[in-house]
Amino acid sequence: MLIDLSGKTAIVTGSTGGIGLAIARGLAEAGAAVVISGREQGRVAAALAELRATRGGPLARGVVADLADAAGCQALIAAEPSADILVNNLGIYGARDFFEIDDAHWEEIFQVNVMSGIRLSRHYARGMRERGWGRIQFISSESALNIPTEMVHYGVSKTALQGLSRGLAKVLAGSGVTVNSILPGPTRTEGVIEFIGAMARERGVSQAEMEALFLRENRPTSLIKRFATPEEVANLCVYAASPQASATTGAALRVEGGIVESIA
Repeated sequence: MLIDLSGKTAIVTGSTGGIGLAIARGLAEAGAAVVISGREQGRVAAALAELRATRGGPLARGVVADLADAAGCQALIAAEPSADILVNNLGIYGARDFFEIDDAHWEEIFQVNVMSGIRLSRHYARGMRERGWGRIQFISSESALNIPTEMVHYGVSKTALQGLSRGLAKVLAGSGVTVNSILPGPTRTEGVIEFIGAMARERGVSQAEMEALFLRENRPTSLIKRFATPEEVANLCVYAASPQASATTGAALRVEGGIVESIA
């Protein structure tokens, strides 16, 4: 299968590292003009430099904006009024005892993880519908189905994204615009490496040993028995953004290594 996204503009939020940057790279390799977004000019510039060698690299551009509030989302919209592909990847997480998650932290995680995607999709979906073609993705998580006790707030926000994705797909039914959620499992991103590294130091084991321990203790149903790479997640996202995925919409697409105990 040859995926050709030349002539398409793709916006990937939270794309200066990790899964977001891997998705941006995959879309650029397929020929899309990719818009990198992040809060820091230096990280945006570094991400753009990484895309330069790809097929669509010369067309890549960046926007520095904090999408955690309406003003930041509007700044991105003002800089890039139109897009054919929108990947709502931006998200924050962190272990915290449920009884210590105050209202302010609940509000923060919903503004970043949920409202940023709502605000951007509300704008870009209109243009996609008018043109009769578009792809919108929400990067959810297997934690949306297996709510982690150490991150209830995170799991709830990711569950909300699945409901949002399904609902928007129904709103856009028959328009030529597809909307899907992507469910990664534990993925070896910079943030996760740091998180696992801290746990490894606490327990006096190596990083590799801690990854195996984490899976055994927290995700024992994993079928691949390892962390995924950002590129493995990005591969599914690139396919879902392609013309070949035109009959896939309203779906929760899993790339979580078989953790979820369901055949549906």
